[in-house]
Amino acid sequence: MKNNPSLKYLQGYPQQVLTQVDQLIANGKLESWVQTKYPKMHALKTEKALYEYTMQIKNRYLKKSSPLSKVIYDPKIHVVNHALGLHTFVSRNHGGKLKAKNEIRIASIFKDAPEPLLRMLVVHELAHIKEKDHNKAFYALCCHIEPDYHQLEFDARLFLTYKEMA
Repeated sequence: MKNNPSLKYLQGYPQQVLTQVDQLIANGKLESWVQTKYPKMHALKTEKALYEYTMQIKNRYLKKSSPLSKVIYDPKIHVVNHALGLHTFVSRNHGGKLKAKNEIRIASIFKDAPEPLLRMLVVHELAHIKEKDHNKAFYALCCHIEPDYHQLEFDARLFLTYKEMA
C-alpha cells in the first residue's frame, strides 16, 4: 500500500499503523475519533496564559533548570520550520556579562487544540532545556513529566492530520 500524502505527520510509524489511519480517513471516521477522544479544547488563548501554564509545569518538574524568558504562540512556526514547537537558547554579551535566554514557541495551530496535546508539546519543549537532543534521556524526561507522552504525541499527529483535512 502506498503511503497517503495526508499522513505526512505520521512518517516513521510502522506501515500497519499507517494502514489503520488510512482506513479511518477512508471511512470518514478520523474526525469523530478526534472529537470523541478530545471533546474539549483548552482555554489558553493568550500568550500570558500559555506562559503561566508552562511555568506551572516547569516549576513542578524542572525547578533548577534555566529560566524561561518567553513562551508564545508563533503563527510562522508550522509553515516555516515544519515543526510544532521550538525551544531557542540565545546568549548575548551585555556589559561584559553573558546573558542567556530560553524561549519556547508553540505553533499557533495549538491555540485551538485539546489541552492534553498542548501539554505534550509544552513538555517536549521544556525537556529541551535540559536535553538538547532527541535521545533516550530526553524521552525519559518527557515521560517523567507526562507519563502518556508517546500516546499524546501520536494523537497530536492524528489531530494535525484531521485539522489539515478539514
